[in-house]
Amino acid sequence: MFRGTTIIAVRRGKQVAMGGDGQVTLGDTVMKHGARKVRWLYDDQVLAGFAGSTADAFTLFERFEEKLELYSGNLTRAAVEMAKDWRMDKMLRRLEALLIVADEEHIFVISGNGDVIEPDDNIVGIGSGAPYAEAASRALFRNSDLKADEIVREAMKITSEICIYTNDHLTLEILPHEQKQEDDK
Repeated sequence: MFRGTTIIAVRRGKQVAMGGDGQVTLGDTVMKHGARKVRWLYDDQVLAGFAGSTADAFTLFERFEEKLELYSGNLTRAAVEMAKDWRMDKMLRRLEALLIVADEEHIFVISGNGDVIEPDDNIVGIGSGAPYAEAASRALFRNSDLKADEIVREAMKITSEICIYTNDHLTLEILPHEQKQEDDK
């Protein structure tokens, strides 16, 4: 299990929201409060979030974006090819991280074990706070009409109140990207 972060992704209807907390820990010390662990890739068409070592995550973001370019933004193909490389490449195999990637059609978790997992219920989390964020997201999804971004915001708030490795400095991104711009007005 990766300690020091929580990333959650939720799809409801045509909206996908991904959120991550900002806390970075080293051992049992908080080193940073406002890290951005959710990023836009491939001309703002793909969201990616990471849990694990920061340096490893940047390497994985770069490699994954190369796969997206190579496969013209095909998220499924890029995810599968990334997982294969991650598992087979000696240097990549040593990286300690997990990725959540999402576009308007799919959400996947990618691991160094060669896993590409698409959640059954359009809700997935990674990191030390993932079980809390997933539980809160599922409860909100099943028992409210909240939009995906509202579910992520509230689930991350709940998680930050429970998980010592998760804080309340939220990075929240929404697909389609234009919707976020409209929400900001």
